[in-house]
Amino acid sequence: MRVKGSPSKKKRKKILKLAKGYRGMRHTSYSRAKEAVMKALYYQYRDRRLRKREMRRLWISRINAGVRLYGLSYSKFIRGLKLAGIELNRKVLADMAVRDPEGFKKLVEISKEKLTDG
Repeated sequence: MRVKGSPSKKKRKKILKLAKGYRGMRHTSYSRAKEAVMKALYYQYRDRRLRKREMRRLWISRINAGVRLYGLSYSKFIRGLKLAGIELNRKVLADMAVRDPEGFKKLVEISKEKLTDG
């Protein structure tokens, strides 16, 4: 009985398919393609985590810029919101700072009020 689908050939085809579009030998030579694909998959895994970190930094800087217009710092603003019991995440706050200045201003006022009370 003969073997039809060679597992090693399948493995090589899978790697070469992933390396499609790479330049030079990296898309034709199995060993070069394997190195390139492994590195690409590592970067992909690492950068999914990095993206989250970078987005949070961006949101914080947008909130800080929005809050500075009303004479408050980011940390005091967040502290005031915590005291007021407002639990909005930084993504929503940053979006409000950019798209809904009126609503954001109300949040800043609430935060200031709670800071002076406490």
